[in-house]
Amino acid sequence: MQIWVGLGNPGPRYAMHRHNVGFMTCDVIAEMHHFGPVQKKFHGWVQEGRIGNRKILLLKPGTFMNESGRSVGEAMRFYKLAPDALTVFHDELDLAPFKVRVKQGGGTAGHNGLRSIDRHLGADFRRVRIGIGHPGHKNRVTGHVLGNYANSERDGLIRMLAAIGAEAPWLADGDDARFMSDVALGLQDD
Repeated sequence: MQIWVGLGNPGPRYAMHRHNVGFMTCDVIAEMHHFGPVQKKFHGWVQEGRIGNRKILLLKPGTFMNESGRSVGEAMRFYKLAPDALTVFHDELDLAPFKVRVKQGGGTAGHNGLRSIDRHLGADFRRVRIGIGHPGHKNRVTGHVLGNYANSERDGLIRMLAAIGAEAPWLADGDDARFMSDVALGLQDD
């Protein structure tokens, strides 16, 4: 079993924030791969399903970003899983908008959700970094991260989420390089 976590903040007012792209990713994967109904568990919302022959539990922590590790840690302990069974989808300032990169372990780059998970489980988990771009000046970071995607970005967002969902079987199989390559190919202009 694998646990795939989408990071975000709960509540409708945050739904279209760049910081919530992890939640959006979980929703798209659940829909595209016909996951079961949403259940309230582990201080969050979970959906169970299969991608190929891999059992996946999607988790959206309901604890707000800076306490995500509490929810994730509870789920990991319940299923007695090691950090290598965990994948976290999150927004990444240091990547151009809609670029997707996978990385095993590493630092938190100031991301409060990653910092919380690191505190509860250590750093040795897989991250799917979803680019939101940097606003150019550090004084504008909070407003950018906690701002809604602009209307002009919606098509790119939809295409990227669809590509992640379509290529999720590679991620489930642990072929991170193929996942990244096929997501990038799916986002190229025709």
